[in-house]
Amino acid sequence: MHLTVTEKHDRLDAYLAGKIPELSRSRIQDLIREQYILLNGKPAKPRDSISAGDEITVVIPEAVPDVASPQDIPLDILFEDEHLIVLHKAHGMVVHPAPGNPDGTLVNALLHHCKGKLSGIGGVERPGIVHRLDKDTSGCLVIAKTDPAHQGLATQFSERSTMEKIYLAVTNGIPLKTKDTIFTHIGRHPVNRQKMAVISPPGGKTAITDYEVIAPDLATKTALVLCHLHTGRTHQIRVHLQHIGTPILGDPIYTKKHSLPTPRLLLHAWKLSFNHPVTGKKLSFTAPPPAEFDPWLPENFKL
Repeated sequence: MHLTVTEKHDRLDAYLAGKIPELSRSRIQDLIREQYILLNGKPAKPRDSISAGDEITVVIPEAVPDVASPQDIPLDILFEDEHLIVLHKAHGMVVHPAPGNPDGTLVNALLHHCKGKLSGIGGVERPGIVHRLDKDTSGCLVIAKTDPAHQGLATQFSERSTMEKIYLAVTNGIPLKTKDTIFTHIGRHPVNRQKMAVISPPGGKTAITDYEVIAPDLATKTALVLCHLHTGRTHQIRVHLQHIGTPILGDPIYTKKHSLPTPRLLLHAWKLSFNHPVTGKKLSFTAPPPAEFDPWLPENFKL
């Protein structure tokens, strides 16, 4: 679909909502962000103003099936039984299908590996998914094969009494305190809805992160930091480390460019511990830090 603007409008998304009533404004915003809508042949933003003579191209992508399909994608499995799977998720792998990532996800790989036998509590788009890691974060992830396992794991994630999650991060800057607890509220950013932010109470939700600097590098003004999560808010570690002035190196959302370019977000879910939801046995797993972390790992660093 091609549209030629005849008069000035303050916002591209509002203009298109009036011109294409079958699409909601939020759907139009998604299409703009996914670059299905171009302004004068170039990617645009929902808030862009438009003027008479501007050309708008709108492409409506084909609908993605609700049910994910099995795909033969290699998995790095740390543990598996008839109730659950613990794996080392690779950097760059999306956990479940979503707009812009309809396949090639962890869910597609799990459906193939488990022959469809995954917990259904997460729905048809997220079978077996109890918690998630960002696309650019690597490390330990637990998946439920059965509904009782899913419920038991979800309770542990919620209560945090038996669940332990420890991450490694390389920060852009060295935290002023060697060890501290960051206690804030985190919620959706008031302007950029793609980001999370520290919010003044009572807004947002409580977020608690313990951190410890284990390998500062004065020459590059970076540091390897251990982060222990006590809550599980979206982007929690990324927001908290930015909040204290040392965002994660390679973070495309929360940090500015650093003199040390890196091909990825340097955040890794290093350790995961929980009680088996069926047997009650304490389980602990580690995912070895990827090679990108090697310059910051001390010689005596133990898995």
